[in-house]
Parts: sequence; C-alpha cells; structure tokens
Amino acid sequence: MNSHPQSLTIGTLAEAVGVNVETVRYYQRRGLLREPVKPYGGIRRYDTVDVNRLRFVKSAQRLGFSLDEVGELLHLEDGTHCQEAGRLAERKLADVRGKLADLARIKVALSGLVKACHARKGNVSCPLIASLLGAASIPPRGRA
Repeated sequence: MNSHPQSLTIGTLAEAVGVNVETVRYYQRRGLLREPVKPYGGIRRYDTVDVNRLRFVKSAQRLGFSLDEVGELLHLEDGTHCQEAGRLAERKLADVRGKLADLARIKVALSGLVKACHARKGNVSCPLIASLLGAASIPPRGRA
C-alpha cells in the first residue's frame, strides 16, 4: 500500500478493511461512505478518513447494528451526541436480549425433539417431523 494518505484505490481501501470492493460500492450507494471525485482520466482516491469510516461501519455491524442503524450512528459520530448513541445501543441491547430468549426457547424445544427422536422405537412417526407438521397449521408469533 502506498504510504501517501490520498493514494488508496478502492481495491486497497477494501483490502485494508477486509471487505470486497463491491461492499465499498454498496456502502457508497447507501450513503455510508463518500465517493471521491474521479479526476479526468484518473481513478478515485481514498484516504485514512475513508479507512476509518469503513472500519466504523464494519465494527458497528459486528455489534449487530443494521446498516440503517449504522447510518444513524454515523450522524452522531462527532462524539457530542452520546445520549442519542446510548439510546440506539439500548435498543440494540434489548433486541439482542430478545433474540437470546428466543434462542433459549429454541434450544429447549430442539433438545426435547432430539431426545424424542433418539428414544423412538418401531414404526412410529418421527417426533421432529410430526411436531413440525403439527406446527405448520399454527400461525407464526408476531414480532414487535
């Protein structure tokens, strides 16, 4: 990588953060990353600000934030909106806790079905398949 701060091509930028070039372009279309001006006959150049912003996006995603939520966080990036950022994080934490509770219920249900499958004897129908067939007529639980 060239050490000049304005010398990063889109490929070098993507490589520096560990993403695909198409990911960079997608983030640009979503407004999460700027698209530098293309000089006549030249190629677009990125700098360390772009590297840091792209890393910010990926870090937020690893914490479970959607791209829309990342966009909200980017509007607060000057560091003076800590309460608003905190509220976004609280909502995300509540969402994660809800998902963990759902996963715990799924674990219990699957564990019981696996035990029933292993305990099954003779020509009895498979407890897992029977359970899923019976549940097919039940409407899915709505999410808020």
